Amino acid sequence: MRRRRGISPFAAIVLVLAAAYFLIPLIATFLFSLDSVQTGNCCSLAAWGTVFHDGMFWSTLKTSLILALETIAISLVLFVPTVYWVHLRLPRLRGLMAALALLPFVIPPIVLVVGLLNVYHSAPGWFYNEPYGFLVGAYVILAFPYMYFSLDAGFRAIDVHTLTEASHSLGAGWVRTITTVIVPNIRVAAMSGSFLALAIVMGEFTIASLASFSTFPTYIDYIEQTEAYPAAAVSCLSFALTWAAMLSLLLVGRSRPGRFSQLAAGGAQRI
Repeated sequence: MRRRRGISPFAAIVLVLAAAYFLIPLIATFLFSLDSVQTGNCCSLAAWGTVFHDGMFWSTLKTSLILALETIAISLVLFVPTVYWVHLRLPRLRGLMAALALLPFVIPPIVLVVGLLNVYHSAPGWFYNEPYGFLVGAYVILAFPYMYFSLDAGFRAIDVHTLTEASHSLGAGWVRTITTVIVPNIRVAAMSGSFLALAIVMGEFTIASLASFSTFPTYIDYIEQTEAYPAAAVSCLSFALTWAAMLSLLLVGRSRPGRFSQLAAGGAQRI
């Protein structure tokens, strides 16, 4: 039986330096948020109380969370069947899909928002004048590369053709095949894309600002320009919310797949 090798000194030094590079600014920001607004001395929760009692903080946070959920839902509904069909029937289009997914990286956000403002100008008022319409359309475009490449990696890790044939042989149609066989097997990839989309929405500032919508990033920018200590508290909260969302998605992603997907996998092995 081979003994497990411990971590090398060089690797330990690299990990310590990386942890210090990551944690020291965060700890410094947190300690700065505890300074007293009146005296400038530690420690006081006045800045945190200012943030938590600010109605604008809760309203913008709610708006951004709803926008993130809408973006994730629309992205999954659009891209899961599309990527599935490309892998199943149109593998030659994978290169084209990858090229299209790179466009949001090439087009600057300021150019994108100007183009969307012109395109959506003739749209109904409930879509053009509301963040849950205009911004969601923009965020789905921004999340396209992250969602596509995550799903593409997930589909490449499974045998799409065998799972589909096994599912059909057990009497499932196309909708049930996608929802109960394919989706559980790409759950981790879908969760990874969803987390990246959530991070994009919770941190996107340019489009929301130029389109004159109040979201959580615009609130952070506003509070940073007006109050120093509450700004540090909001930055810590933003970081904590992002990590909490990531951990919750990881926990959900580690749940066991559904019974029908396991049955289909067993049928695939028999085939």
